[in-house]
Amino acid sequence: MCKPELNYIIMWGINKIVLVGHLGKDPEMRHLPDSISVVSFPLATSENIVTEGRKIEETEWHNIVMWRSLADAAYKYLNKGKLIYLEGKLRTRTFDDKQGVQRSITEVLAENFTILGRKGDFEPSENTIFRQTDQVDNT
Repeated sequence: MCKPELNYIIMWGINKIVLVGHLGKDPEMRHLPDSISVVSFPLATSENIVTEGRKIEETEWHNIVMWRSLADAAYKYLNKGKLIYLEGKLRTRTFDDKQGVQRSITEVLAENFTILGRKGDFEPSENTIFRQTDQVDNT
């Protein structure tokens, strides 16, 4: 009797996040050495749940970070309250606060975004997609 051949697929993992939400405030722009642009802003995602017969809206806040050309587009076209579709990956980093205490923060490193909403809500053409064009690891 023949033994069946086993095929193994080794998967290291997938780090992909998709969000649709509203900006909590205008993007904040910083410039690093070599004129590298980076913006950050909070993004709110909400969902309605029904508990004990009552409809309750729950909001989750996400820390969004965009680099280089994507950061430039976000700074130019996004502002508080804007509805966007965003794709990216989660990144956790550690830093020392002002008191020297080590802290960690989880952020969404955006790879592209699309402005959603009515035509009057934004300047670019309907559903313009902005993508990260620089192929650089932002670690």
